[in-house]
Amino acid sequence: MTASDAELVSSIRGALADAADPAKAAPMQAYMKSGMPYRGIPSPQLKAVLRPLLADHPLDEETWLATVLALWDEARFREERYAALALVRHPLHREHRQPHTMSLYEHLIRTGAWWDLVDEVSTHLVRELLLAQPGEVRPVIQEWAVADDLWVRRSAIICQVGAGDALDQSLLAEAIEANLDGSTRTTPALSPYGREFFIRKAIGWALRDHARVDPDWVSALVEHHHDELAGLSRREALKHVQTAQP
Repeated sequence: MTASDAELVSSIRGALADAADPAKAAPMQAYMKSGMPYRGIPSPQLKAVLRPLLADHPLDEETWLATVLALWDEARFREERYAALALVRHPLHREHRQPHTMSLYEHLIRTGAWWDLVDEVSTHLVRELLLAQPGEVRPVIQEWAVADDLWVRRSAIICQVGAGDALDQSLLAEAIEANLDGSTRTTPALSPYGREFFIRKAIGWALRDHARVDPDWVSALVEHHHDELAGLSRREALKHVQTAQP
């Protein structure tokens, strides 16, 4: 098994410890409802801390993967996981982000299991691969839409947020339709996912975002599934549609 870049991991952990602000740490943990403690480093400062450490530090693919997992799986503070995501997303390692990297993303989603981590992976990293290589990535998203994990399903729904007119409408519709069971209290809960807030919110978010590009398509989908969509999902989906209409 390839070893991680121990020097980089140590440098990142040391820099995060040096930048820690205990007065901010507890409120940040409470706001995020995180079981993992924080160092208390706000996002702009965290980016500034990480920038020189990640710059001009190219890694081969196996070392990059091992380093990401060391930061993520061995994290004692949540900022270490944010650092792992920054390493994944860094332009120096763009060539490592290929369809087979979806297995890494699924690991991050399943073990991250909260919106701050999951949504960054989904709406940036997964979207990037889906748009670049849809033939290979699309079937993975279809599998994710019916996975045995709430957060993987959420990722299948929201992974095209920000895709604009490049969005695959049939894939989005399929992901949404796979997660409507029990979405309202009058429809049967054939799966444990439809009633989940993070699924209902994801559906609304994905549709609201696409309504900026194709409000007619969003309106038609909402109308078609009106009795199955939760009120939360419908309201979110139609926000921009309503304001765009005369």
